[in-house]
Amino acid sequence: MSKRMFTAVLPPPEVIQELDSYVAPRREADRDLRWTRPEGWHLTTSFMGHVGVGRDEYLEDHLAEVAAGTQPFEVRIAGGIAFPNPVRARIIGLGVPVGHEPLASLSAHCRTAASRAGIDVDGSRFVGHLTLARNSRGVQATRWLTVLDSFPGWSWTADELVLIESRSTGYGFGYEVAARFALGRPVADPYA
Repeated sequence: MSKRMFTAVLPPPEVIQELDSYVAPRREADRDLRWTRPEGWHLTTSFMGHVGVGRDEYLEDHLAEVAAGTQPFEVRIAGGIAFPNPVRARIIGLGVPVGHEPLASLSAHCRTAASRAGIDVDGSRFVGHLTLARNSRGVQATRWLTVLDSFPGWSWTADELVLIESRSTGYGFGYEVAARFALGRPVADPYA
């Protein structure tokens, strides 16, 4: 049985709490949107729809190497973003400024790690973002982009990469952290 997994950078609790204080009063404003829960907020760096039995161990080994070779870096989320476009948005969230090299580089390395572990990885163009709401049919999101553009934006130092298993709950997906990898720390040699 395969697993649905992804790698991500998580915002720290203080960013989640402050962002939630901005989002909470707006959740009731649009019944067409399915708002994501704060405990699930993340910046996806790679997505793997089918991780075969035992492949996750190989993946963890490769991700540990990626994390060890990546120094902690500053992340900023600011400004509204909609996918695939504002007219028929299925995803609405906050974006990572275009050209944010450290996050884009981490994404590329995570995708390579998955491939090296023998796992098919989503090859879509990387666009850093934090998903706040979804709609399966697509909605007009222009007003939401204006609202999100008014938010102050948040920054933090990313010092950890996480591997998350995504499990169907019947009404969406629940997330469970499968492994954590500190950025910039050497991988311990099990044979040393």
